[in-house]
Amino acid sequence: MDLTLFLQQFANGLSIGSVYAIFALGYTLVFSILGIINFAHGAIFTLGAYFTYSLCGGVFSSNGLLGGVALPQVLHMPFALALFVGSILAGLVGVLVERLAFRPLRTRQADPLLTLVSSLGVAVVIVNLIQYLVGAEIYTFPSNIYGNLPAAVNFGSVAKPVMVRTVQIVIFGVSIVILAALTYAINFTKMGKALKAVAEDATTASLLGINTDFFILLTFFLSGFLGGVAGTLIGSSVSIAGPYFGIAFGLKGLAVIVLGGLGNIPGAVLGGVIIGLVEAFVPSDFSAYKDAVAFAILFIMLLVRPQGLLGRTFAQKV
Repeated sequence: MDLTLFLQQFANGLSIGSVYAIFALGYTLVFSILGIINFAHGAIFTLGAYFTYSLCGGVFSSNGLLGGVALPQVLHMPFALALFVGSILAGLVGVLVERLAFRPLRTRQADPLLTLVSSLGVAVVIVNLIQYLVGAEIYTFPSNIYGNLPAAVNFGSVAKPVMVRTVQIVIFGVSIVILAALTYAINFTKMGKALKAVAEDATTASLLGINTDFFILLTFFLSGFLGGVAGTLIGSSVSIAGPYFGIAFGLKGLAVIVLGGLGNIPGAVLGGVIIGLVEAFVPSDFSAYKDAVAFAILFIMLLVRPQGLLGRTFAQKV
């Protein structure tokens, strides 16, 4: 492979892999606290993209209840601010999901399988609600959301250009900032350490005076926020491909966290980057099978190392 093409594909892989990592972290945070998978996470991913699209001044098609509706001009925001506000709204939806689908079952100490099914039901409701409100059309962000930045940046020379799309650079930069901020918050702040204590043993943390209910809510907010960021970044790169936009990414996010290790934050980052890079180097003749790569890696990992790359093996008491 030509070096120029290799560098371009490597940049592509880092860009999409960093978004996979952000998205998978949303799964990881909830799993580390409650030990269950939140299947509504993919639907919140989709909502985040729609929220940001609307805040950027996007207009919805005529097929949904909100057909032809757009926010007033005074509420239109620059992309960076819209991304932040839209992700906060997605985080609040995550809190609502916890109150409706998780807390009632948790207080009754229901079987975790019931909670998983409940989250799956919420995902179906959200997806159908999106379709009812805005239709099933593909929505594209405005071409000028990044202002006067060029469409691509040359990281090579004039003779051997290495062109990387500006949107990919933005995606990678935002992802790095989010990952760094989350890592710092969890490892070096009191709230982060309390969150780790709840993840380790919620009962003991509660006896030590930590408000576990608050930190569970915080976890769902952060999970929804990360899902909203990931959905917007992907949507700004390719488009918002309808209400089921987040389903494929939701499944891929599961592959990422299993590859990295369930409940392991560095593992989620590593798994996302690996899958992104592997997908980027799939030959163009086989691009239709690119989505199968993540699940092929998942299958191999389950056979070779079921606990994931950075996961721990737990002793089973008998």
